[in-house]
Amino acid sequence: MTGRAGRPGGQADPAARPSRRVFSPEYKLAIVAEYENAPNGEKGAILRREGLYSSHIIEWTRARDAGVLTAQSAGTGGAAPKRAKKTAEQLELEKLRRENEKLKSDLGKTRMALDIMGKAHALLEGLSESAENDEPPRTS
Repeated sequence: MTGRAGRPGGQADPAARPSRRVFSPEYKLAIVAEYENAPNGEKGAILRREGLYSSHIIEWTRARDAGVLTAQSAGTGGAAPKRAKKTAEQLELEKLRRENEKLKSDLGKTRMALDIMGKAHALLEGLSESAENDEPPRTS
């Protein structure tokens, strides 16, 4: 009994596995330019001819507008730019900056609370002094 792809046991042929397409920056720029210059009725024909989706065009246009997609990026083979690993010093610096921001925020909250407490203390002192100066009502 044969399974999928005509192989016994239902195993698929490993060579038949589709591979992800990779587009060069020059190709992306050329297709985006062609797509943008095409009349509205012919844009879909370009996508069908190239086997692309409108999401490809949107993504490539955004990359081009952001300056990521240029003819100089041809050396990357169209792959997304990878972030360089951060050194231990950079990681420590980021951690200290985050901690510094948190401490600044906490300090601001503490100063605000102390200001409120000072105003409340002054108000209570004022009420206490006015209560001492008031004479109790006299009964006749």
